[in-house]
Amino acid sequence: WPGIVSIQATWENGTWHMCSGALIHPQWVLTVAQCFFASRDISIYSVVIGATDLSQPGPQAQLCRIQRLLLHQSYVAATGRNNIALLQLEQPVECSDYIQLGCVPDSSLAVPELKTCYLAGWRAAPAGEPTLTEPPRCSQQGVEAPAEPFPAGNAGLAGRSPPSADPSLPAQGDSGGPLVCKDNAEDNFWLVGLASWGRGCTRARRPGIFTSTQHFHAWIRAHAG
Repeated sequence: WPGIVSIQATWENGTWHMCSGALIHPQWVLTVAQCFFASRDISIYSVVIGATDLSQPGPQAQLCRIQRLLLHQSYVAATGRNNIALLQLEQPVECSDYIQLGCVPDSSLAVPELKTCYLAGWRAAPAGEPTLTEPPRCSQQGVEAPAEPFPAGNAGLAGRSPPSADPSLPAQGDSGGPLVCKDNAEDNFWLVGLASWGRGCTRARRPGIFTSTQHFHAWIRAHAG
């Protein structure tokens, strides 16, 4: 998926993929605040953009340093409230067939009416290749509410009721991964959500929780333009 990025951290034992994110501007990446629970020291983080295989990024990939980290000022780690963050890159990147910008919808788009959606992530793929899965529609019926409360408007559900576990739900390393939906009338996609959290990976009756980008459209515009 050309808009997905890998957020990586360098520790004493090497450099590791930590989270996903989405490029929304040549110099800005949108992700979730929880990715930086271990450290907010931007010097340890880097962003890989344009890769299709993290073990062999290829000549089309770009490695970017981070100039600034902006966590939402009202982020609450204990509940996941306002779980969103922006990364400003040191240098703007050039778009290509492998690097594309995600479009964040404003309030005029009826997101619940979008019919075809995909979740991009890096988990459970050979050699770290990004995977695309299509989350089935989720209704409130037959889906257990999470034990931790989350505020209406900040997050949404994606998943399905039992009996089977849903392979489209976020797994570890997928936090911040883009949820994109095709426009019903035009040939373009909207970045409608970011993988936020869930109880375990791919469990039945445990829907994945996504941060609504539309809800934070004004905040994103205020900081990233």
